[in-house]
Amino acid sequence: MSLIDDFISKHHLPESFRKVATNHYLPLCQQVKNWRSEKKNSSKEPLILGMNGAQGTGKSTLADFIAEVLIDEDGAEVAVLSIDDFYLTLEDRQRLAKDIHPLLTTRGVPGTHDLPLAFKTMNALIAGEAGVSLPRFAKSVDDRAPEDVWPITDGPVDVIILEGWCVGSVPEEEASLKESINELESEEDQAAYWRTYVNDCLKGEYQILYGLLDKLILLKAPNFECVYNWRLEQEQKLRAKVRHEASGIMNEVQIARFIQHYERLTRHNLAVLPDVADQVLLLKPDHSISDNK
Repeated sequence: MSLIDDFISKHHLPESFRKVATNHYLPLCQQVKNWRSEKKNSSKEPLILGMNGAQGTGKSTLADFIAEVLIDEDGAEVAVLSIDDFYLTLEDRQRLAKDIHPLLTTRGVPGTHDLPLAFKTMNALIAGEAGVSLPRFAKSVDDRAPEDVWPITDGPVDVIILEGWCVGSVPEEEASLKESINELESEEDQAAYWRTYVNDCLKGEYQILYGLLDKLILLKAPNFECVYNWRLEQEQKLRAKVRHEASGIMNEVQIARFIQHYERLTRHNLAVLPDVADQVLLLKPDHSISDNK
């Protein structure tokens, strides 16, 4: 069984994934290998690969695929992290909501992550420590997973992959924050306090975190309008996977409101990150990838 066959079976992917993997993911893996070689020539530290994409673009699938190729073909040690794994606990977000703005209860935007935990984890991996615990977040219950289920690295890692919808994002100009862009902002953030807080957070330690990245890959959605359908697909899959413990899983109405929390920065990413990223994959509405670069 080939690596692609095994990956499709392991991750329960459609047969259409084979074409995407062959035409786009494998060449990208070769590029990552080249980047790793370049980094090894100049530093003993691991290659740190960032991956940005809106919800439903397949970031976690691509991250896992790159990791498996590097492990299988190069014998590399790879740590895969999501910015989602560093969400603040539900209790901490509820405290933010009380102290700063009610919308901060909802996970996702800059300001709702535990950056000290992110820096602690990243710095341990960069330093070549063994036995590093990799945090995990349980979206089905909207809270951090217990530490006893966090995976632990076997030894020093060669590559760190950090994926997430706001990985590598840059702040907006303050003037652009004045006008609401959706119903959520116009009704629940009339004074622009929440979105200004989010943007201010992004200006700060998030830029230091993203400054650790050696390279950035962008999975570019065709437009924001695709994001709702893709997010709905994700939630349906999650519901099927964790039927017994689905208190944090949303229905269609809840998802429509939920993604409005991400709309502003997602649109900003679609506009500016293609010029920032080292590699861009242009997605079509059906999740296939355009051959046009």
